[in-house]
This record gives sequence, C-alpha cells and structure tokens, in this order.
Amino acid sequence: MLMETIDFSKHKRVRLMVMQGQARVSGDPRLELTTVLGSCIACCLYDASNNIGGMNHFLLASPSNDSGLDEHYGVYLMEVLINEMLAYGADRRMLRAHLYGGANMSSGMSWIGTANAEFATSFLKAEGIPLVSQSVGGPSARRVDFRPYHGQARCRIVDNSQAPKDLPTPKPREDHGDIELF
Repeated sequence: MLMETIDFSKHKRVRLMVMQGQARVSGDPRLELTTVLGSCIACCLYDASNNIGGMNHFLLASPSNDSGLDEHYGVYLMEVLINEMLAYGADRRMLRAHLYGGANMSSGMSWIGTANAEFATSFLKAEGIPLVSQSVGGPSARRVDFRPYHGQARCRIVDNSQAPKDLPTPKPREDHGDIELF
C-alpha cells in the first residue's frame, strides 16, 4: 500500500478522509483523520510516546473463501496499519487502540457488523494492543474523527443515510500492454 506524503505547512488543520480499504498514518499535529462507518470497522492506533497514530477502514474481517486478501479485509488492513506505524517510528509496546463501527444497520442482512467488531477486538487482544475506547455494534452509523499525533478520537452517531454502502470499492484495472490508436 502506497502512503502519500502531504505538505501541511501552509495549513492550521487538515482533515483527511479515510475511505474503505485505506490506512493512513501520521505524526503531524495538524492532521485529523475522519471516516463514516456502517458495518465497517475503523481502528485508530496511536503511540503517545512518539506522537504517531493512524486509522484504517475495513469492510469485512476476512475472505470467506480462497479468493485471497486485499484492502477490503481487516486481516490485511490491521497488519498494514501496524506496519506503517512501525515504519513511522512507533514503538510496538506503546501502541493503544480505539475501535469504532460494526453496526448491524439492516435487519434483513447477516450480522456483518458484529463479526467485524469481534474480529477487530480479537485481533488487538492477540497482538497485545490495549483497547482504550470503543463504540461498536448497535443499529446506527458513526462518524469518527481522529487526531493521530495526540491519539484523540471522537465518535458521533449519524443518520444511517450518511453511511457508505457496504460494498467493496472497485479496483482500477491493470494495464495489460500498450495500445496504439491511429
């Protein structure tokens, strides 16, 4: 996953949206990461001793078949987030987590939100990362704002119509050769 570098020097506060399948990490005190969740999960990790934090946003815990891992799965994005944190200079022993999302917004659907929340909680426990706050489950969408430098998170319940549809974002097609048009 390619992490982009953004120049914040001209801004007092910069808000960056974290979309499905993304993980963002920063140590800049001006950055605020934000996302809107339905049954998806956002994990916000931070290392207060080094002022580094990050957020991911995943759609499902893990693939149900052998289709392989990609950016839509928590099992992939949790590892990406931890590895990016370490690459930015975080101390693994100092990582702390906030967890949000996992709503079951439609009574006719399976309990995807519950499964996502259970996966994320189990993953953090297995990795020895303390969970300091969470707002998971229930029937409502959430908006999460996270300041990675400070490790501060805010979660608000929002109208379910504001939540993204729980569908994977399409991947761009890969080029398979050059085409010359006349």
